[in-house]
Amino acid sequence: MVTVLFHGRRVLPLRCRNFLVGHLHHNHLCTFDNLKSQYRPKHVVVSASNTQVPTTALVKMKIGEDDKSWTNLTSFACPICYNPFQNIPNDRSSSAHSASLECNTCKKSYKGNGTYLDLIVTSGSEEYTESVPPSTELFRTPLVSFLYERGWRQNFIIGGFPGPEKEFEMAKDYLKPTFGGTIVDASCGSGLFSRMFSKSKLYKAVVALDFSENMLRQCDEFVKKEGVSTESLILVRADICRLPFASTSVDAVHAGAALHCWPSPSSSVAEISRILRPGGVFVATTFIADGVYSNLPFLSLARQVFHGITKSRIFLSESELEDLCKTCGLVDYSCARNGPFVMISATKPH
Repeated sequence: MVTVLFHGRRVLPLRCRNFLVGHLHHNHLCTFDNLKSQYRPKHVVVSASNTQVPTTALVKMKIGEDDKSWTNLTSFACPICYNPFQNIPNDRSSSAHSASLECNTCKKSYKGNGTYLDLIVTSGSEEYTESVPPSTELFRTPLVSFLYERGWRQNFIIGGFPGPEKEFEMAKDYLKPTFGGTIVDASCGSGLFSRMFSKSKLYKAVVALDFSENMLRQCDEFVKKEGVSTESLILVRADICRLPFASTSVDAVHAGAALHCWPSPSSSVAEISRILRPGGVFVATTFIADGVYSNLPFLSLARQVFHGITKSRIFLSESELEDLCKTCGLVDYSCARNGPFVMISATKPH
């Protein structure tokens, strides 16, 4: 069931957040024995008392017949002009994922299909089709989407990834200042971390966002299978280079094992920087290649083959990642490494 509240005021003051310290049990970074102290994350204090949000359609959603409470999810915007959606259906018996949204500027409509909201620029097009890079197309296939959590993701341990549970604990330490707000799990795949964020109840809103229709269907299946509450979780199809959110409207963005597959990391991180509120945090994991790791035969060969096939850049160096964040307007870069694995964090300046 879906109800939408519109606020006609130009600016909405944010209430100071209660981080519920006792409930969070003072979570600490889960590190590896060989991580050096200089790679400990830097904490950023966020003051929300004077934060302002541009006019947007504030969507208040209730998903499912049995949900008893209502949760303010997030502020969506047209991916073409970045202006708020205008009309939301009054039918409260339908799922939020079946909603029809319309931009009040360009008048384009976007519809959900019952599983996810489709908020890409070409949504609804009848004749026009657009080719996408092979690296993107690969994850749209039903086979890879099905296998992602059934063996594919588990193999990342070879590249130094500690496993989803430890990665989640590490990410939480970076994300602490944003607890209680809205988090976008960008390029969420089958929703491995989206479900973790939703179960943790650390955020009032979790957006599972991916370009792959089949990945989002897998996410929906896992959500139902695991009985994950959809009270604050919504699935959205979107382009990482054209995010359907108003500027400065999101508290945190997480991207697990995704950055190396993005067609244009600079365009993607620039979009993430655009939607983050001042003090908002970006956390991502990826493979890295510099120093001794850049000379490992299997990494060098994998990088050449992957780039030749997909035209995507895989395994950026740490200096490239830091420069990428800085170039896109983010500050306080920090990282934790374990071999080719790296978790990075950067903050939107106040």
